[in-house]
Parts: sequence; structure tokens; C-alpha cells
Amino acid sequence: MSDDIYDDAIGIETEAMKKEKLDMTVEIYESADHLRDQDFRTETNTHKPLQQTGSDSVRIRNYRAAVVCLVLLCVLLLTAVIVLCVHIHTNSTNYTEETHQPLTNITNLIEERDELLTNEKDGLLIKNDNLTKQREQCFQERNYLVESLQKIDGRLYYNSSFYFISSEKKSWNESRRYCTEEKEADLIIINNREEQEFAKKFSHGNPFWIGLTDSDVEDSWKWADGSTLTSGFWASHGQIKEPNGGRREKCAVTYLKEHPKLIGWTDVNCDDAYQWICKKSILPLL
Repeated sequence: MSDDIYDDAIGIETEAMKKEKLDMTVEIYESADHLRDQDFRTETNTHKPLQQTGSDSVRIRNYRAAVVCLVLLCVLLLTAVIVLCVHIHTNSTNYTEETHQPLTNITNLIEERDELLTNEKDGLLIKNDNLTKQREQCFQERNYLVESLQKIDGRLYYNSSFYFISSEKKSWNESRRYCTEEKEADLIIINNREEQEFAKKFSHGNPFWIGLTDSDVEDSWKWADGSTLTSGFWASHGQIKEPNGGRREKCAVTYLKEHPKLIGWTDVNCDDAYQWICKKSILPLL
């Protein structure tokens, strides 16, 4: 009996356990189905576009408008830059052309000036050569005339002046009259040491009248042409110093042969008789 009861208990337990297992299996399947449904909805919701609110739409439109404006602004700015570059390039080209033209004109003017200067220089050189040749010819003709004149009346030529020494003796006034009337000259005026030595040499050491006198004002010696004596070659030896003749001696000779130590001019009486030298200055050839 006990075994039957035990078997019945086991059988009852087994049936209960089977039912319980069945119920658990059903629950598991239901849970699995529920989970699959949730996963499917979740996946579906993930791929489904989000619903947009009104404020989100406004912001999106504003953003798009801002982007469009920025793009347009960039396009306008790029256009302005391109136009500015073209304008600058055009102005630069025009400025270069405008600058190049005056430089070309200046270069042409410089070339014309150089050409004119060269032509003028060549012309001046030719004229200078012609003038030099004419000058040389004039010198030759002049020297020929001087030599011829010296042979005719004994004149000498020195430093742009003609000199004539007399062979006779006269007073100072008569000697000067002869120079002015016969030779169209005047008594010699000695301007420097060289001329003094020249006159002494061609007079052979003989005393002769020079165109110097103080007949108008005592001790105010003047040349025959009216110019005042500034420096001269008065003789002096020891205590003797010329001029020293006072009112009796108003004219001058180169030196007195009878006083060889008195080398230089000496004042003498104008009525004394001495040789003389006439001098006629002429314009020198440049």
C-alpha cells in the first residue's frame, strides 16, 4: 500500500512538475517574444526620423539663411577683389605707358642735344683751325713787314712795339717833336726791367732821352703820355742819388756815360743834346 501511495506521490509530483515546467516554458517564450517586440520597436524607432518641433525648424531655417548670406558675401568679396586687381593692373599698365613716353621724349631730346653739340663742336673746331691758320699767316706777314721796315728806316720790333734810335743829338723837346711828327710815335716809355735792358742793349751804352719829365710840377715825374711814374730805375752811387738836379734838371736820360758808376736814369737839363729813342706801341696779335 505504501508503495502505491509512494508511486502515486511520485506520479502526482511528476505531473505537477511537468505542469510547472510547462508554465515556465510558456513564460520564457512569452518573455522572449516580449523582448523581441521591444527590440523590434527600438530598432524601428532608431531608423525612424525624429519628429521636429517648431523651434527646431526656425533655427534650421535661420542657419540655412546665414549660410546662404555668407556664401553670397564671399562671392561679392571675391568679385570685388577681382575687379580691384583688374583696375590696379590696368592703371599700372597705363602709368607705365605714360611714364615710358616722357622718358622716351627725354631720351630723344638728349640725343638731339648731343647731336647738335657734336655738330657745333665740330664746326667750332673747324673754325678754330681756320683761325689758327689765319693767325699764323698774319704772324708771318707781320714778321715780314717788321723785317722790311727795320731794313728801311732802322726800326726795331720788341714786345708789340716799334723802336727807333736816332743817330743825331737834339734837346728833349726837339727829340720828342721828331718822334711825334716824323715817326708817329713818342719818346720811349720804359715799363719794366726787361725793356730797360733791351733799350740799353740796342743803344750800345750811349745815353739817350726817355719820355720822362717833371717840368710841370717839381719832383712829380710823368711820362710823355701823361701817366705818373710809379717806379723807375734811378741811378745811385754812394752819396749820389738821382734825381738830384732840382729846378735846373727837368728831363731824364738813361744814364751818363761819363759817370759809369751811376747805372740808371739821371736827371739833366732839358736843353742838353742827346740821342733819343722813339717808341710806338701796336696792338698784339692774340
